[in-house]
Parts: sequence; structure tokens; C-alpha cells
Amino acid sequence: MDLQDQLKNLFPEHVQEEPEVDNSNENDIWLQDDPILCKYEKRKGKPVTILDGYTGATEDFKALAKELKTKLSVGGSFKDDKIIIQGDYRDKIMTMLKEKGFNVKRVGG
Repeated sequence: MDLQDQLKNLFPEHVQEEPEVDNSNENDIWLQDDPILCKYEKRKGKPVTILDGYTGATEDFKALAKELKTKLSVGGSFKDDKIIIQGDYRDKIMTMLKEKGFNVKRVGG
């Protein structure tokens, strides 16, 4: 006798509800028509990758910044509607964004 049978014996009038299945896609970030610009700069002698040109909600862009930082295991920040990632990760970031469905344009070098 498993746990479900024991619970049915204890509570015969209880009707078990089916858990709700979340059918939403994990990519809930708003996709835009204009490309996101992926730039490379050196600040104080250190390389940084800057993502600019997102026209959606600020919360979506912050979530994207957090996801990129955790997948790349690097530091970074979100300031003035720009994502700043420490290091030169343009190629990896561009492939990640293209997999998500974004239009990305490489600027400089």
C-alpha cells in the first residue's frame, strides 16, 4: 500500500487536484526588431563587453544581464540601459543571444 492509497483511506472525500502545468516558454523576454549592439572597449586597461540598444522593459534587460553573467561566470553590471560584462566575450554572448532569438550586431573590431 503506497502513500496515495493510505491518504485515500484516511480522507475518502478529498479530491486530488492535478498540478497546473506552466506552458509558458522560458524565454519570456521581449524580442525586438532592431539589433542589440555588442561593443568591445577597454576601461582602465581592462577589456569589457557592452550590450546596448535594447528597447524593451528594463526588468527584462536586467534579467538578461543576470542570465548572461551567470552562464559566463563573470562579473558585470547594468547601468544607463547598458549591460557591461567584464572581459571580451563578444562571440559567446552573440551566440547566446542568437539562440534566444535576438538580432545582434557586432560593433568595432
